[in-house]
Amino acid sequence: MAADTVADADAGADAGEFTISKNYRRYALGVLLLGYISSYVDRQIMGVVLPSIKAEFLLADWQLGFLSGIAFAIFYATLGMPIAFLADRSSRRNIIAAAIAIWSLMTAACAFVTGFGTLAIARIGVGIGEAGSSPPSHSMIADLYPAEERNGALAIYALGVYLGTMIAFAVGALVVSQYGWRAAFLLVGLPGIAIAALVRFTLVEPPRGHSDGVAPQETKAIDWSELTGQIQAGFAHIWNDKASFHTIMGVTLISFVGYGGAVWGYSFFLRSFKMEVVETGIFLALMVGIFGPMGAILGGKLADRLGAKDARWAPWIVAIAKVAAAPLILVFFLADKETALWIYAPMTVLGAFYLGPSFAMIQSRAPLHMRTTVSSIMLFILNIVGLGLGPQLVGILSDVLQPTYGIESLRYALLLTSFISLWGAYHYYLAGKAMGDDAT
Repeated sequence: MAADTVADADAGADAGEFTISKNYRRYALGVLLLGYISSYVDRQIMGVVLPSIKAEFLLADWQLGFLSGIAFAIFYATLGMPIAFLADRSSRRNIIAAAIAIWSLMTAACAFVTGFGTLAIARIGVGIGEAGSSPPSHSMIADLYPAEERNGALAIYALGVYLGTMIAFAVGALVVSQYGWRAAFLLVGLPGIAIAALVRFTLVEPPRGHSDGVAPQETKAIDWSELTGQIQAGFAHIWNDKASFHTIMGVTLISFVGYGGAVWGYSFFLRSFKMEVVETGIFLALMVGIFGPMGAILGGKLADRLGAKDARWAPWIVAIAKVAAAPLILVFFLADKETALWIYAPMTVLGAFYLGPSFAMIQSRAPLHMRTTVSSIMLFILNIVGLGLGPQLVGILSDVLQPTYGIESLRYALLLTSFISLWGAYHYYLAGKAMGDDAT
């Protein structure tokens, strides 16, 4: 089926009238989703192996936070912008394929590290690879799906966060318990090479602006002297478009909490709930793998349906979900183990509402010729603050609280940072308000 749908797309392109069949759209979205799943497996495997690495290399929590956050995020976020500049002027498909191959090989290389320094270098390599994936993928999906279907399509793409985390937790826990943490890096890294080949050899580059009903946008020549101007224009758009500004503020603050929880959640279950390695991996895999996608799809569909009647509801749905989740999070960290485990499911559903609507709003409001660049700026801010500082702050707080709370210091570090989600919810409210102001 994939070959037929690609051939249809190619035939349309050769005829000067690029046509995208529904089957090809779904196939392309599925392949891009596979790439996103791979990125999150390779990223989140760190959360599973942290206890083993801590024991083998005798590391402090702040060092583990550095390996999981800043070491990865600085290069991932910073390189995303020049790569996005290139993607706005060349083949997004080829860039995505190369990125998947690089991060997969660097993940496998983590199996051969000898200590803190070499592991940091390997994780930096993973970050360099992952810098080239999401912004071009967002841009391609925006050109494959019209605005009224974009929230849902990008919500499906966002499932990669939850499916990738599920695979990392389940496979990682089983492999670590049987064969050790080095084998886990090899097992999750190498399959990405096959996904890179699927992207490169079965996907077709869609014309820019195709799904928005405009004439195909002419691709600019690559002139690196224009890089600074393009990035400045992207920042200017975000600053001047208040809906985009508040969406990025909201997604950054929520991701700050989310990345801290994703990296340290596995260790929290082991330390505070006294659960076994495989038991924790299976439980988190089921919760994240079932209820995360449920929340992402529900959030995207609600945003599409209500947003079609009033655009303000797309960000407001996210704000409502975050406010509703706040008391559940509080109970989760303060309750006994049995109560907390039951609360984890609805907490995960509500927590997953934000990604699809956030990605769709940024793509829909960005100028066509710089969609990839604007997406990369969003991810730069999100990942420097969220991925870079979220796990790091949790690790630092855990070390600071350890003399007072002992092994429970991680519980209270996660609880304190969780309140930042309400700040993020407020920015989603402001994003909707800004969209309403634009309409008047």
